[in-house]
Amino acid sequence: MAQLTLDALRTILVACAGEDDSVDLSGDILDVTFEDLGYDSLALMESASRIEREFGVSLSDDDVNEELTPRLLLDLVNATVAEAA
Repeated sequence: MAQLTLDALRTILVACAGEDDSVDLSGDILDVTFEDLGYDSLALMESASRIEREFGVSLSDDDVNEELTPRLLLDLVNATVAEAA
């Protein structure tokens, strides 16, 4: 199974919840919380659902919250993908 990249995550976030004009997703967002990026819990759950479908992983509601950062989400998904391989 493929690894989730930052570019793929950006694409999923925009597709699921749009893009906040005040936040530049093409910038250094790895350590910025999703809340600070303008994504609420509903947007994160929709994004997580798409990640689960596309990458064959299972993410709990506790794992996916507004305090999560893109770096932590990438690490979580990619560790789960590696375990499944």
